[in-house]
Amino acid sequence: MAVYGYEVIDKSGKITKGSINADSIEMAKMDLKRQGLTLVKIVEQTALTRDINIDFGSKPTARDLSVFCRQFVSMTRAGVTIVEAMKMLCEQTENKSLKKALEEVRVSMEKGESLADSLAQHPKIFPGIMVNMVAAGEASGSLDKSLDRVATQLERNSKTQALVKKAMIYPIVLLVVAIAVVIVMLVYVIPQYSDMFTTLDTELPAITVMTLAASEFIQRKWYLILAVVVGGVMGIKAFAGTNAGKHVFGKMAISLPGIKDLTIKSAASSMARTMSTLMAAGVPMIEAVEIVSSTMGNVWFKEALLMARDQIALGVAFSRPLEECGLFPPMVYHMVRIGEEAGAIEDMLDKLADYYDEEVEMAVQSLMAVMEPAIIVVLAGIVGVLLAAVLSPMMEMYSALDTI
Repeated sequence: MAVYGYEVIDKSGKITKGSINADSIEMAKMDLKRQGLTLVKIVEQTALTRDINIDFGSKPTARDLSVFCRQFVSMTRAGVTIVEAMKMLCEQTENKSLKKALEEVRVSMEKGESLADSLAQHPKIFPGIMVNMVAAGEASGSLDKSLDRVATQLERNSKTQALVKKAMIYPIVLLVVAIAVVIVMLVYVIPQYSDMFTTLDTELPAITVMTLAASEFIQRKWYLILAVVVGGVMGIKAFAGTNAGKHVFGKMAISLPGIKDLTIKSAASSMARTMSTLMAAGVPMIEAVEIVSSTMGNVWFKEALLMARDQIALGVAFSRPLEECGLFPPMVYHMVRIGEEAGAIEDMLDKLADYYDEEVEMAVQSLMAVMEPAIIVVLAGIVGVLLAAVLSPMMEMYSALDTI
């Protein structure tokens, strides 16, 4: 696909310039004409003449996608064609990455591609659940209902993510403050007492000696500390991206007290909500379980659902592998089993999702209640140690003077 630079006159009579991607110059002209623009000049751009377009647009959030789904549903229900609705949404979307993707989706649909196939060409923008829900909606003739459920799903996910982020803000701020306090005391406060300590004839306490050594090391070898910290962060990040790293950190998330409860309940809520959404749209269970597995953040839950998919293909009920994996709470597989027996698994999954959404909110609040005082205690302990290192030799000096 080539890039063509153009100069056109819009409907208001204003001359504008821009660029467009097209398979040929004829296709580019036709696309501009369909937009109601009067072509003045169009030429194919080379590497030297192409406009510099550095995209700093961030990946659209769940909130951005849910708003798109809601607006798309409203427009199509009002009688607006899908292509025209896509054009209108593209013009009013603020996120640059989403705007660009919607423009390419519109062009693809004008060439005869389905909406689902057009969305699938942008996996970094549109999640798999959205593509599959759109495909199911197009096949069943209920695209608006499918997108409406996708919007609900994305809004719930956005709410859960916002709760977790909100819970982490205060502890992170306290941690940064703690690090800043330690650095200031070791770099600026402790050195001011260093000369006084060296003039004392008495032997300095061990805590003071260690603090002075740490202060001197930080002042002289700060670049080594910085290199170790940066290297450590990069190493952990690289390890976390490997299969072994995903398993290690995933195991920690479902084992460590405090975050274990939040991790399991979040996974249960996400699984139930996504499964219910997909099955209500007519997606087969095997395919739905596979899609849900791809949305799980923890590799242990992902692998458990993939194993469940394989067992379902052999005729095993979905509730059995959920129980055998040992990851999901008992309420999950019991409710799923009841839904399977009653033929109302979608309703049971919806109820499960609602229940665990509330549980996730309570787990976040509990985690915040534990972390806040814990970090304050740690900060107080660090500052206390540094104060003890400063005050201990001074107290010993005053005691010696009192005995004279």
